[in-house]
Amino acid sequence: MRLPSRTAQLLAVAALPLALAATACSSDGTAKATTASPAPTKAKDPNEGLLTGTQLKKALAPASYFAAGFTVDPETTRDTGDTYRAPATHNAAKPDCTRFGSTGWIDLSGMEGVSFAQNTYVGKNTSSELDQEIDVYRGTTSTDVMTALTKVVAACPGYPDADTKSKVKITGAATPSLGDDAYTVTLTDDAWESGTTLVAVRVGTAVVSILSTDGADNGAASAKKLAEQVVSSLKTAA
Repeated sequence: MRLPSRTAQLLAVAALPLALAATACSSDGTAKATTASPAPTKAKDPNEGLLTGTQLKKALAPASYFAAGFTVDPETTRDTGDTYRAPATHNAAKPDCTRFGSTGWIDLSGMEGVSFAQNTYVGKNTSSELDQEIDVYRGTTSTDVMTALTKVVAACPGYPDADTKSKVKITGAATPSLGDDAYTVTLTDDAWESGTTLVAVRVGTAVVSILSTDGADNGAASAKKLAEQVVSSLKTAA
Protein backbone atom coordinates (compact mmCIF):
# COMPACT_ATOMS: atom_id res chain seq x y z
CA MET A 1 0.00 0.00 0.00
CA ARG A 2 1.32 3.45 -0.95
CA LEU A 3 1.60 5.85 2.02
CA PRO A 4 0.84 9.56 1.65
CA SER A 5 3.80 11.87 1.45
CA ARG A 6 4.92 14.01 4.39
CA THR A 7 3.77 17.16 2.54
CA ALA A 8 0.25 15.77 1.97
CA GLN A 9 -0.05 14.89 5.67
CA LEU A 10 0.87 18.42 6.72
CA LEU A 11 -1.68 19.97 4.33
CA ALA A 12 -4.40 17.71 5.67
CA VAL A 13 -3.65 18.72 9.27
CA ALA A 14 -3.61 22.44 8.37
CA ALA A 15 -7.03 22.17 6.72
CA LEU A 16 -8.58 20.55 9.80
CA PRO A 17 -9.09 23.79 11.84
CA LEU A 18 -10.81 25.38 8.84
CA ALA A 19 -13.25 22.48 8.63
CA LEU A 20 -13.93 22.67 12.35
CA ALA A 21 -14.53 26.42 12.11
CA ALA A 22 -17.30 25.84 9.58
CA THR A 23 -19.21 23.57 11.95
CA ALA A 24 -20.67 23.82 15.42
CA CYS A 25 -21.66 21.14 17.87
CA SER A 26 -25.28 20.79 18.89
CA SER A 27 -26.34 19.75 22.39
CA ASP A 28 -26.26 16.08 21.35
CA GLY A 29 -22.67 16.39 20.18
CA THR A 30 -23.36 16.22 16.42
CA ALA A 31 -21.79 18.76 14.10
CA LYS A 32 -24.09 21.40 12.70
CA ALA A 33 -23.32 24.00 10.00
CA THR A 34 -23.67 27.65 11.02
CA THR A 35 -25.28 30.35 8.87
CA ALA A 36 -24.57 34.09 8.99
CA SER A 37 -27.42 36.43 10.04
CA PRO A 38 -28.77 38.56 7.16
CA ALA A 39 -27.81 42.24 7.18
CA PRO A 40 -30.62 44.49 8.44
CA THR A 41 -32.65 46.18 5.69
CA LYS A 42 -32.37 49.96 5.68
CA ALA A 43 -35.77 51.67 6.06
CA LYS A 44 -36.84 53.76 3.07
CA ASP A 45 -36.90 57.52 3.58
CA PRO A 46 -40.61 58.54 3.43
CA ASN A 47 -39.58 61.92 1.99
CA GLU A 48 -37.47 60.44 -0.81
CA GLY A 49 -38.22 62.15 -4.12
CA LEU A 50 -40.38 64.89 -2.59
CA LEU A 51 -39.59 68.51 -3.44
CA THR A 52 -38.19 70.70 -0.68
CA GLY A 53 -39.36 74.19 0.22
CA THR A 54 -36.31 75.62 -1.55
CA GLN A 55 -37.31 73.86 -4.78
CA LEU A 56 -40.96 74.83 -4.39
CA LYS A 57 -40.04 78.48 -3.92
CA LYS A 58 -38.50 78.47 -7.39
CA ALA A 59 -41.78 77.18 -8.84
CA LEU A 60 -43.81 80.11 -7.50
CA ALA A 61 -44.61 82.83 -10.02
CA PRO A 62 -41.79 85.42 -10.03
CA ALA A 63 -42.23 89.16 -9.52
CA SER A 64 -42.04 89.67 -13.29
CA TYR A 65 -45.28 87.68 -13.70
CA PHE A 66 -47.39 90.21 -11.80
CA ALA A 67 -48.81 93.42 -13.24
CA ALA A 68 -47.25 96.79 -12.49
CA GLY A 69 -48.16 98.02 -9.03
CA PHE A 70 -48.09 94.57 -7.40
CA THR A 71 -45.40 94.03 -4.79
CA VAL A 72 -44.61 91.03 -2.62
CA ASP A 73 -45.57 91.06 1.06
CA PRO A 74 -42.48 89.95 3.02
CA GLU A 75 -44.58 88.90 6.02
CA THR A 76 -46.29 86.14 4.04
CA THR A 77 -43.17 84.94 2.24
CA ARG A 78 -42.23 81.61 3.81
CA ASP A 79 -40.93 78.14 2.94
CA THR A 80 -39.51 75.06 4.66
CA GLY A 81 -36.04 75.41 3.14
CA ASP A 82 -33.98 72.28 2.48
CA THR A 83 -35.47 70.24 5.32
CA TYR A 84 -38.81 68.52 5.80
CA ARG A 85 -41.27 68.88 8.66
CA ALA A 86 -43.30 66.06 10.16
CA PRO A 87 -46.73 65.65 8.51
CA ALA A 88 -49.71 66.53 10.70
CA THR A 89 -53.41 65.78 10.65
CA HIS A 90 -56.05 67.89 12.37
CA ASN A 91 -59.74 67.34 12.96
CA ALA A 92 -61.56 69.00 10.07
CA ALA A 93 -65.05 67.97 11.23
CA LYS A 94 -65.80 71.49 12.49
CA PRO A 95 -63.72 73.78 10.28
CA ASP A 96 -63.20 77.47 10.91
CA CYS A 97 -64.95 78.68 7.77
CA THR A 98 -63.55 82.20 8.10
CA ARG A 99 -60.13 80.81 7.13
CA PHE A 100 -61.32 80.58 3.52
CA GLY A 101 -60.70 84.30 3.37
CA SER A 102 -57.02 84.14 4.35
CA THR A 103 -53.67 82.73 3.26
CA GLY A 104 -53.02 79.09 4.12
CA TRP A 105 -56.68 78.24 3.52
CA ILE A 106 -55.65 74.86 2.08
CA ASP A 107 -54.93 73.71 5.66
CA LEU A 108 -58.71 73.56 6.14
CA SER A 109 -58.35 70.08 4.64
CA GLY A 110 -57.00 69.02 8.03
CA MET A 111 -53.69 67.82 6.59
CA GLU A 112 -50.31 69.53 6.57
CA GLY A 113 -47.57 68.58 4.15
CA VAL A 114 -43.88 67.95 4.74
CA SER A 115 -42.72 70.96 2.71
CA PHE A 116 -44.21 74.18 1.36
CA ALA A 117 -43.49 77.60 -0.13
CA GLN A 118 -45.80 80.63 -0.31
CA ASN A 119 -46.03 84.38 -0.80
CA THR A 120 -48.55 87.15 -1.45
CA TYR A 121 -48.56 90.00 -3.94
CA VAL A 122 -50.69 93.08 -3.21
CA GLY A 123 -51.77 95.74 -5.70
CA LYS A 124 -50.63 99.19 -4.59
CA ASN A 125 -53.52 101.07 -6.18
CA THR A 126 -56.37 98.58 -5.88
CA SER A 127 -55.41 96.62 -2.75
CA SER A 128 -56.12 93.50 -4.78
CA GLU A 129 -54.46 90.36 -3.43
CA LEU A 130 -52.88 87.37 -5.15
CA ASP A 131 -51.69 84.54 -2.89
CA GLN A 132 -49.77 81.52 -4.14
CA GLU A 133 -48.72 78.43 -2.20
CA ILE A 134 -47.43 74.93 -2.92
CA ASP A 135 -47.64 72.13 -0.37
CA VAL A 136 -46.08 68.67 -0.78
CA TYR A 137 -47.41 65.54 0.93
CA ARG A 138 -46.25 61.96 1.41
CA GLY A 139 -47.78 59.05 -0.49
CA THR A 140 -51.34 59.66 -1.70
CA THR A 141 -52.15 62.33 0.89
CA SER A 142 -52.42 65.03 -1.81
CA THR A 143 -55.43 63.16 -3.20
CA ASP A 144 -56.93 63.03 0.29
CA VAL A 145 -56.46 66.80 0.59
CA MET A 146 -58.52 67.41 -2.53
CA THR A 147 -61.27 65.08 -1.32
CA ALA A 148 -61.31 66.72 2.10
CA LEU A 149 -61.54 70.17 0.54
CA THR A 150 -64.86 69.37 -1.13
CA LYS A 151 -66.20 68.14 2.22
CA VAL A 152 -65.10 71.30 4.01
CA VAL A 153 -66.85 73.47 1.42
CA ALA A 154 -70.01 71.42 1.91
CA ALA A 155 -69.70 72.01 5.66
CA CYS A 156 -69.11 75.75 5.14
CA PRO A 157 -71.97 77.30 3.15
CA GLY A 158 -70.89 80.67 4.51
CA TYR A 159 -69.57 82.71 7.42
CA PRO A 160 -70.14 86.17 8.94
CA ASP A 161 -67.81 88.97 7.81
CA ALA A 162 -66.72 90.78 10.95
CA ASP A 163 -65.77 93.96 9.03
CA THR A 164 -69.00 94.50 7.10
CA LYS A 165 -71.35 92.65 9.49
CA SER A 166 -72.64 90.73 6.48
CA LYS A 167 -72.76 87.10 5.35
CA VAL A 168 -70.16 85.60 3.03
CA LYS A 169 -71.47 82.88 0.70
CA ILE A 170 -69.17 79.95 -0.19
CA THR A 171 -69.60 77.76 -3.26
CA GLY A 172 -67.31 75.16 -4.83
CA ALA A 173 -67.01 73.22 -8.07
CA ALA A 174 -64.61 70.80 -9.76
CA THR A 175 -62.36 72.45 -12.34
CA PRO A 176 -61.46 70.39 -15.43
CA SER A 177 -58.27 70.48 -17.51
CA LEU A 178 -56.02 71.81 -14.78
CA GLY A 179 -53.38 69.54 -13.23
CA ASP A 180 -54.27 66.02 -12.08
CA ASP A 181 -57.26 67.31 -10.13
CA ALA A 182 -58.59 70.80 -9.44
CA TYR A 183 -61.29 72.49 -7.39
CA THR A 184 -62.45 76.12 -7.34
CA VAL A 185 -64.05 77.89 -4.39
CA THR A 186 -65.84 81.24 -4.73
CA LEU A 187 -66.57 83.67 -1.90
CA THR A 188 -69.19 86.37 -2.49
CA ASP A 189 -70.83 88.98 -0.29
CA ASP A 190 -73.38 91.63 -1.23
CA ALA A 191 -71.44 94.11 0.86
CA TRP A 192 -68.24 93.59 -1.16
CA GLU A 193 -67.34 95.32 -4.40
CA SER A 194 -66.00 92.01 -5.71
CA GLY A 195 -65.60 88.53 -4.34
CA THR A 196 -62.69 86.11 -3.91
CA THR A 197 -61.71 83.04 -5.90
CA LEU A 198 -59.67 80.16 -4.51
CA VAL A 199 -58.19 77.45 -6.72
CA ALA A 200 -56.60 74.19 -5.55
CA VAL A 201 -54.73 72.05 -8.08
CA ARG A 202 -53.12 68.69 -7.43
CA VAL A 203 -49.91 67.89 -9.31
CA GLY A 204 -48.70 64.47 -8.19
CA THR A 205 -47.79 64.72 -4.52
CA ALA A 206 -48.15 68.52 -4.50
CA VAL A 207 -51.15 70.81 -4.17
CA VAL A 208 -51.05 74.35 -5.56
CA SER A 209 -53.41 76.76 -3.80
CA ILE A 210 -54.28 80.23 -5.10
CA LEU A 211 -56.32 83.11 -3.65
CA SER A 212 -57.30 86.08 -5.80
CA THR A 213 -59.35 89.22 -5.25
CA ASP A 214 -57.99 90.76 -8.46
CA GLY A 215 -60.70 91.49 -11.03
CA ALA A 216 -64.37 92.36 -11.27
CA ASP A 217 -65.20 88.67 -11.83
CA ASN A 218 -64.50 87.81 -8.17
CA GLY A 219 -60.87 87.22 -9.14
CA ALA A 220 -61.75 84.12 -11.16
CA ALA A 221 -59.70 84.80 -14.30
CA SER A 222 -56.59 85.97 -12.45
CA ALA A 223 -56.78 83.02 -10.03
CA LYS A 224 -56.93 80.49 -12.83
CA LYS A 225 -54.15 82.20 -14.78
CA LEU A 226 -51.84 82.23 -11.74
CA ALA A 227 -52.68 78.60 -11.00
CA GLU A 228 -51.74 77.63 -14.57
CA GLN A 229 -48.44 79.50 -14.23
CA VAL A 230 -47.46 77.79 -10.98
CA VAL A 231 -48.58 74.34 -12.18
CA SER A 232 -46.50 74.71 -15.33
CA SER A 233 -43.40 75.71 -13.33
CA LEU A 234 -43.98 72.94 -10.78
CA LYS A 235 -43.99 70.26 -13.46
CA THR A 236 -40.45 71.25 -14.46
CA ALA A 237 -39.15 71.85 -10.93
CA ALA A 238 -36.20 69.73 -9.79
